[in-house]
Amino acid sequence: MSRSLTDVAPAVLVPAAWALALGAHVSPLVSRHVLLVGLSVMTVLLGAFAVLARGEMTGPVLAVWQGVVVVGFVVTLVGAVDLAVTSDADPALPVTLYGWMIVPALAYVATAAEMDPPFNRIYLGGAVLALAGAATYGLAGSDVDAAVGIAAVGLGQTAGIVAAVYQNPGTGG
Repeated sequence: MSRSLTDVAPAVLVPAAWALALGAHVSPLVSRHVLLVGLSVMTVLLGAFAVLARGEMTGPVLAVWQGVVVVGFVVTLVGAVDLAVTSDADPALPVTLYGWMIVPALAYVATAAEMDPPFNRIYLGGAVLALAGAATYGLAGSDVDAAVGIAAVGLGQTAGIVAAVYQNPGTGG
């Protein structure tokens, strides 16, 4: 079966988003402006996806992920607005970062509960890695610790989304 861009795009967008987050922490190339543009694009994509896929995201697993998309839209919008209206402090930006670390990880736990092996183990492993990454980031004593935490979240969530794309036979188009 052929797959549409919307079927496979998440497997590219999730690691790209975490690469941007990591870059914002470790690279001068990811400025506040670059991060604002990234969050703005993500907000638009999430909003469009939430509206356009609303009728298709049903059942125990997809309904959970529809919730992730809606919550993700809100927390990403909060981060974008924070960057746009504050000059340096970015007091609400951690809401965006921790929201994206924790909410999908919890959804992977719920997804694992509905899946058979080996996918249940991939989703659960991705959740554990993402939550461990969030804890590492939260307890980070150095920039290296923070980077390791973000990388762990990105790897865990990428494993889950790649498994989901693999499981999704696509709708054609």
